[in-house]
Amino acid sequence: MSSASRAVPLNAAAPIGEMNTTPLIDVLLVLLVMMIITIPIQSHQVPVDLPQGGPASAPVDKPHKLSIDARGVLFWDGAPVTDTQLPGLLAPLADAGTTLHMQTDPETRYDRFDQVLAIVKKQGITQLGFVGNQPFPD
Repeated sequence: MSSASRAVPLNAAAPIGEMNTTPLIDVLLVLLVMMIITIPIQSHQVPVDLPQGGPASAPVDKPHKLSIDARGVLFWDGAPVTDTQLPGLLAPLADAGTTLHMQTDPETRYDRFDQVLAIVKKQGITQLGFVGNQPFPD
């Protein structure tokens, strides 16, 4: 065999003089997709009604406390009450706009709590605070 027959074609032996841009384009496309996904999240706004500062109002009365013990018995400011008495006690609170604090024993059945909360909501109480929600000690 002659050396001429084993000659490599010129175009196969020449080094490639251009840069491989495929990985660069892949990275840019991934960055573009990430920007498209995150920009709507950053510009999303949730409307929140914040209280407006105004003139100082009259001193607020001490809030009433409605408690439910483990057996489901209701207590209004420490005195036991029945379910039929509760709407009569809640009616003045709805008109005056006073706060009602509600405390429930951890052993109370959820359906009992739900019944009492339905009565409170039905009477139009708009200012309700839950007492005793701090974590229990281990």
